[in-house]
Amino acid sequence: MQLPASRVEVMKFIGLKMDDLIGKFLKPIDTNWQPSDLLPESDSEDFLTDIKLLQESCKELPYDYIAVLIGDTITEEALPTYESWLMSVEGVDNDNEPQGWAKWVRWWSAEENRHGDLLNKYLYLSGRVNMREMETSTQYLIADGFDIGTGTDPYKNFVYTSFQELATNISHRRTATLSKQYGNNHLSKICGVIAADEMRHYKAYKTFVSKIFEIDPSEMMLAFEYMMKKKIVMPAHFLRETGVKMGQTFSHFSDAAQRLGVYTANDYIEIMESLIKDWNIEGMRDITEQAEKARDYIMALPARLRRIAERTRVPELEYEFSWITR
Repeated sequence: MQLPASRVEVMKFIGLKMDDLIGKFLKPIDTNWQPSDLLPESDSEDFLTDIKLLQESCKELPYDYIAVLIGDTITEEALPTYESWLMSVEGVDNDNEPQGWAKWVRWWSAEENRHGDLLNKYLYLSGRVNMREMETSTQYLIADGFDIGTGTDPYKNFVYTSFQELATNISHRRTATLSKQYGNNHLSKICGVIAADEMRHYKAYKTFVSKIFEIDPSEMMLAFEYMMKKKIVMPAHFLRETGVKMGQTFSHFSDAAQRLGVYTANDYIEIMESLIKDWNIEGMRDITEQAEKARDYIMALPARLRRIAERTRVPELEYEFSWITR
């Protein structure tokens, strides 16, 4: 479908200020934490002792918790898919405007890349994970790609990223809280620093949408409605294991997350309500008749989804993941 020309022009206009936006929402590389800052130092005399202590702290982590942590790690490690997807969005021009939106995508990807590196190395050291099976799932997820329903439309993509960055913040923040409850303060810190990154990235994408609403409110409202009707799917919705069909493992991962309270149907609804409030959807005026109908649909949606969520039951039985050794 041909995009309205206005959407690309708005992207170009906002992209002119990209250095300011990067300075506000991303950190200078030299000041950023790196995975090695949060893991045992391999050149230390205490390296083997530190690994044993790390493994001891992981022994009592519940099965569902390990499954969720692995699923989160695989999701983070599928970064090549996400970078190539954002580079294909209309208005992102890496050839002629490498310092505009393309610069944002590269720098955002660079920050995100640390998350999968850190979690992967931690899980490798934990002694709880069949790394080959986990790595196979990661390769499948990158190879399979994903279909999030946005196409190359920047407005739809930024609704998705706003929603998804807050969802990942919630997930990592909850795993941080749970690991502290299980007595693993080291893992809690790891999940916490990742959650902090995701919150900054959420604020960035939310700001992009806010700026678009200021310039092109009717088209932005229609894009928001489209994504809410389609439903936001998680980036790992094609998750699978060896010998399993594409997407089949994701439902089990999602069930484990809901049992733990790491990410639930109510969280989905609360994210939607938060975006509706922050983007002032209810108070939006001077929009087309079609956009007004879209606004009314959006405003009524959280209550309808909450009624559905109240009737939903999460399976109690644990699925046996190939990723977990013990």
